[in-house]
Amino acid sequence: MTTDTFQTPAPTPGGPVQAAGFHSSPWASLWHRVGFSGWTLATLVIAALVALPVLAVISRVFVPTDGVWQHLVDTVLAEYLLNTVRLVFGVGLGTLVIGVGTAWLVTMCRFPGSRMLEWALLLPMAVPAYVMAYVYTDLLQFVGPVQTALREVFHWSRRDYWFPDIRTLEGAALMMTLVLYPYVYLLSRAAFLEQSVCVLEVSRTLGRGPWRSFFTVALPLARPSIVAGLALVLMEVLADFGTVQYFAVNTFVTGIYRTWFAMGQPVAAAQLAAVLMMFVLVLVLMERWSRRQARYHHTTTRYRRLPKHQLTGWRAAAAMTACGLPLLLGFLLPAGLLVRMAVTAGDQAFGPVFLTLARNSFTLAALAAVLAVSLALVLAYGQRLRPTPLLKGAVRVAAMGYAIPGSVIAVGVLIPFAHLDNAVDAFMRQTFGVSTGLLLSGTIAAVLFAYLVRFLAVSFNTIEASLGKIRPTMDFASRVLGHTAGRTLIRVHAPIMWGSLLTAGLLVFVDVMKELPATMIVRPFNFDTLAVRVYTLASDERLTEAATGALAIVAVGIVPVILLSLSISRSRPGQTDE
Repeated sequence: MTTDTFQTPAPTPGGPVQAAGFHSSPWASLWHRVGFSGWTLATLVIAALVALPVLAVISRVFVPTDGVWQHLVDTVLAEYLLNTVRLVFGVGLGTLVIGVGTAWLVTMCRFPGSRMLEWALLLPMAVPAYVMAYVYTDLLQFVGPVQTALREVFHWSRRDYWFPDIRTLEGAALMMTLVLYPYVYLLSRAAFLEQSVCVLEVSRTLGRGPWRSFFTVALPLARPSIVAGLALVLMEVLADFGTVQYFAVNTFVTGIYRTWFAMGQPVAAAQLAAVLMMFVLVLVLMERWSRRQARYHHTTTRYRRLPKHQLTGWRAAAAMTACGLPLLLGFLLPAGLLVRMAVTAGDQAFGPVFLTLARNSFTLAALAAVLAVSLALVLAYGQRLRPTPLLKGAVRVAAMGYAIPGSVIAVGVLIPFAHLDNAVDAFMRQTFGVSTGLLLSGTIAAVLFAYLVRFLAVSFNTIEASLGKIRPTMDFASRVLGHTAGRTLIRVHAPIMWGSLLTAGLLVFVDVMKELPATMIVRPFNFDTLAVRVYTLASDERLTEAATGALAIVAVGIVPVILLSLSISRSRPGQTDE
């Protein structure tokens, strides 16, 4: 890989300044003046490829819809907008409070069960939101165990009491909060682990207690990571379909599905998707504008074991409740109900077929995680080396795929792949008289490409936030010592960012394990995953059978969750096992 900058020797008498290694080539001189490098070119190529499906969707905005768009504006667009804003606000606030609060408690405090909660708080990530919705609906509905027990104990009839309906917008926000808070928790905890003890000690010596140090020092330093986690949550909320569809909440994404598949208007649906993307873009720009030129670098290289405040009495009880309640509602209770349903009824096809489904899911998730982290690292580092408007814009467009529903991404992937397959097939027929058929469409490569488009933002936001906290002087020192940009990334930045890299890989892995719409549309024939099996059964109201597959998703994802959580805990410089 070439370097991002060029060493310029002193000009020779009577001759132009020459870039080292390029001599007097006019193309090299032009290349240098434009400011391109190997990292810049790689960043632009990756961004262009990943943005291709997104651009395919955006291009439909300029296609006429024969009055369909105006009909949507006059009838349902206001409802879509209002419900989406309410859902985003509710889930964002809930995940922010739970994720940041629990991350600070388990990182900086010691209380009974805190060591176990460090990794246990991640477990709700393995539960798909639509499965959570099905489980709590079965638990809280009129014929469910909760209301049945109340009627038996108090001898009530249907009209004698009021019970909240879980299938509402507020219920959907609660379900999403319970499964999405680990995004904020993971990134917040990684940020707290990377902070310097010296900064916290200075705050304490200035007379600030633990809580004031948290709000005035630790929280501002962790802000980029917290905002990155919150952005992932909000984009996941905007793209969720299973939960809001089951709870009959009309949002932009349900409108996209209904317009595309029920009304048969893909152009109008793509225009709704474009509006959804603009919604996400506005959120991102507002946050960046609020930061303006602020930067969040650590000012010391002294890393020691983080202090652990021992909590006792009511403080320990409060910390246990604050950390245990999200775990109970987000994993233990629904997992227990799924185990009961799987044991009492379950999927009769459980056996070798599930081993195949688990292998398919695990393989796709692992490959997608490695590719997403690698590409995101190139994008983030290329943007760091040359933060030009062109590069920043290309990277932002490439990272917008997370806000688009999976089915729209799938269609955006199939359109260019189908054109390419048809072009290659036509060329081979005319030239050699041989038909190549479909080379990319309906293959594992197409599925992985759809995953990268959908989830690149997950890894990119995490890596960008971590890379932004590394002081630029470290780059300068490494380059002065003779390291190229690539060696600086591998030998200097990567070890410092190791916890965040693991976090990014974990986020992508778990997301791919649960991903549904893109997999169903793009996957090869006779190639299913656990998520496809679960949704097929659950959508037919065969929840007891779907419970077996849901538990299998948890079983496949739970071991990496625990192992990577432990690796993140040990990734802090100066950290050793207790």
